[in-house]
Amino acid sequence: MIKKWYFYASLIVIITFLSLGFKPFSVETKPWFLTEKTDGSEYIFPSLEKDDYPKVNLNVPYTGNHLIGFKEAVAFKESQGKYRMVNSLGYMGKYQFGSKALRAIGVRNEKDFLTDPALQEKAFVALLSKNKWILRNEIEKYEGKVINGVEITESGILAAAHLGGAGSVKNFFKHGGNRHFRDAFGTSLKSYMRDFAGYDLSFIEADSNATIND
Repeated sequence: MIKKWYFYASLIVIITFLSLGFKPFSVETKPWFLTEKTDGSEYIFPSLEKDDYPKVNLNVPYTGNHLIGFKEAVAFKESQGKYRMVNSLGYMGKYQFGSKALRAIGVRNEKDFLTDPALQEKAFVALLSKNKWILRNEIEKYEGKVINGVEITESGILAAAHLGGAGSVKNFFKHGGNRHFRDAFGTSLKSYMRDFAGYDLSFIEADSNATIND
């Protein structure tokens, strides 16, 4: 009986000693998530700007088929999501805006634009709205049809307009898809129509006067 008592007493002492050896600790969190609201709903997506972000290779940054997924897919293609990127031709930011496109939506200060992620997100939505207005007839006429091997969708049309401008998209349809616009790096309008097809951009309102101040 005494031996059994010694056994349990020793066990209690050992457990108490071990439990005192572990202290609670707190984990420091880093603000490496960008949170924004662009379509009435909040979403979180890791920015790719900071050096201390987790180094993860993603083939597809977001697989959703709504506005958020469309934005991140285009951004990944354009700049790998880097807000401060300026390419060799002077195109700027996460979505690689040119000076002409920025002026069309009311952006005058390119330096401020390049350092302001929220402004870049707003500019992208404003340009979508403007292009949706300019191309409203093409969207209505050709959506759902197959032209030169590509199924035409609203999101594909708007992505192509981001690449080459609304005028190039109109020209594409005018020539039955046989007039192939390519940018300075060889990326074709047709490839954007194909790669960014099928996203739901119904939230975007067609607006001929869309600006960053809306």
